[in-house]
Amino acid sequence: RTTTADDGAQSLALLGRRVFDVVLMDWQMPDLDGLEITRRLRAGACGRFGKIVPIIALTANAFAEDRAACLAAGMNDSLTKPVLAKSLNAAVARWTATPVRADQATSPSLFTPLV
Repeated sequence: RTTTADDGAQSLALLGRRVFDVVLMDWQMPDLDGLEITRRLRAGACGRFGKIVPIIALTANAFAEDRAACLAAGMNDSLTKPVLAKSLNAAVARWTATPVRADQATSPSLFTPLV
């Protein structure tokens, strides 16, 4: 399942009250950009969950410096638009792949205990 946010403030509000397995963060959004949102998450604006949730940047900026800026802000990975389904699937799998234990089978997210 997916959830969308219309702007940066809404994304912070959503991340403050719900648990997600991965965040696809657009760099350019109204009011707050993806870099600032990520910095706030990593600084604890949404509790412990925001400090560790995998964040994958989605950006039209294709330069090495842009990827470096995303990583420096605290994102885990970066994909350049237009994003290919194969690349998106691989990135999501890379950052959400975790061995499943019996006690996690009924949990909606690996992050549930952190909220």
